[in-house]
Amino acid sequence: MVPGLTDARTAVEAASSEETARITATLIRVTGDWSLAEDCVQDAFAKALVDWPEHGIPRNPGAWLTTVARNRAIDRMRSAASEKRAVGELAIIAQLEGLEERGGDDPGAEDDRLRLIFTCCHPALPLDARVALTLRTVAGMTTGEIARAFLVSEATMSKRLVRARAKIRDAGIPYRVPPPELRAERTSGVLAVLYLMFNEGYSATGGESLIRESLALEAIRLNRLLVSLLAGSPQEPEAMGLLALMLFHHARRNTRTDDAGDLVTLEEQDRALWDHAEIAEAVALLAAAERLGISRRARPGSYRVQAAIAACHMTARTPASTDFARVASLYDSLAQIAPSPVVELNRAVAVAMSQGPEAGLDLIEQLDRSRSLEGYYLLPAAKADLLRRLGRRSEAREEYQRARELAPSEAERRYLGRRLAEAGPGSLSPYEAEQNSRTKSTLEEKK
Repeated sequence: MVPGLTDARTAVEAASSEETARITATLIRVTGDWSLAEDCVQDAFAKALVDWPEHGIPRNPGAWLTTVARNRAIDRMRSAASEKRAVGELAIIAQLEGLEERGGDDPGAEDDRLRLIFTCCHPALPLDARVALTLRTVAGMTTGEIARAFLVSEATMSKRLVRARAKIRDAGIPYRVPPPELRAERTSGVLAVLYLMFNEGYSATGGESLIRESLALEAIRLNRLLVSLLAGSPQEPEAMGLLALMLFHHARRNTRTDDAGDLVTLEEQDRALWDHAEIAEAVALLAAAERLGISRRARPGSYRVQAAIAACHMTARTPASTDFARVASLYDSLAQIAPSPVVELNRAVAVAMSQGPEAGLDLIEQLDRSRSLEGYYLLPAAKADLLRRLGRRSEAREEYQRARELAPSEAERRYLGRRLAEAGPGSLSPYEAEQNSRTKSTLEEKK
């Protein structure tokens, strides 16, 4: 491939990740037409794929794309205008022509995106549709990526998105951040959106790279806005808990892959390279959320519990010193608040680390037989690790192979391939040996 073309395609891909949500949100605010906005943004990127290889990458790609999308919207509105709609169309066109071309530096862009999230999270829409639509429009995730996050087929997710857009249009749902008295009913949907947006940035469901940094940062940035917006409300502690959860995970971003882009597991990461300023902020946020929750009689929600689980890992000096008994207990609480097969899988792993691999394997095999996580690669991956710890390496290799075939990213497939190759006869890693010894000692003390 020609070098200039390669550079241009890379620049378009980067701009798509960073600019799509901002431009789409702004066009929706001005035109009120969801489909028009999305179509014009897609047209702008299509033009960039043709123009940038020939004329070079613009100095401010965001401003260039905004101008092209805006002009495309103006052209389409002018061609579709009728005498009956002329006054309204002209007013919108005038607003479009007045849009400033600041690209990512526009101080109002984040407000537009927050308005867009709240619009997507209107209670007239089913919760899964709210989350999916926002991930598509605000996060710029593909329909396939969102489908994998929901563990449904791409066709099913596509139908949900079409129905959600039609509902917003037909019901005349306003494009705004609702007044304080109406925010509570939408907050759970907004939090779910931000959570899944961060998860996609933290562990991408597709592609070569494990991490989509811009998406994770966008989720953190919007979560900070939401915490400020909810100040003084009963929902504030849970929003703070989610922000703490994001910061705990984000603090490990530079150690989750090596120089070759390969996955590095939690126990193998160099903890000295973690972002300890972010960890300290997360610890303080979680403590403040707990205090506010008590004072406002707001029981912990799923994000505060997950943040407490993350704190157990992120504040332990070594992997083996992690309080896995507390982690398992917290997962028990999480299963009561937000029951799901994924929570049960994580609880099984925590039980394995605190009570021994056999105890955890029993729980994972129950999940496997239920088929509730069919297609979810982390189930066979966890099962393989426990089988390997028990010395059942032939069975472990089968599960590693199954996990590798299901893994969504190339980085995860490479990691599982290495584990598969290592699953022959041999000794446990130093960490596994230490953890098994610690578990054995704990169980003997209980006797």
